[in-house]
Amino acid sequence: MRVNLTKKDIIKSIYLQIGLSKKIIDLFLEDIIKILTNNIKENKKVKISNFGTFLVRNKKNRIGRNPKTREEKKISERNVLLFKPSKELKKYINNNEW
Repeated sequence: MRVNLTKKDIIKSIYLQIGLSKKIIDLFLEDIIKILTNNIKENKKVKISNFGTFLVRNKKNRIGRNPKTREEKKISERNVLLFKPSKELKKYINNNEW
């Protein structure tokens, strides 16, 4: 059993359902990914109805410790990407109801 869903798997699934050429589907999927990533970077938030919300959160500087040696090290400020699933997606995952 495979754990990861790859871009190739998505393209194959769309190809089998719609019948468009795999090259067109690949270009279409690339465009969708570019639109999403650009909007996440510019607006810090992208909401997809019935799926969830991607948002960027800023983490400030902090001190981290190596658990083995207890050595302290400064962790720099950075942005992290978060995903908050919608109620519908949570319901589907838990009850198999869409």
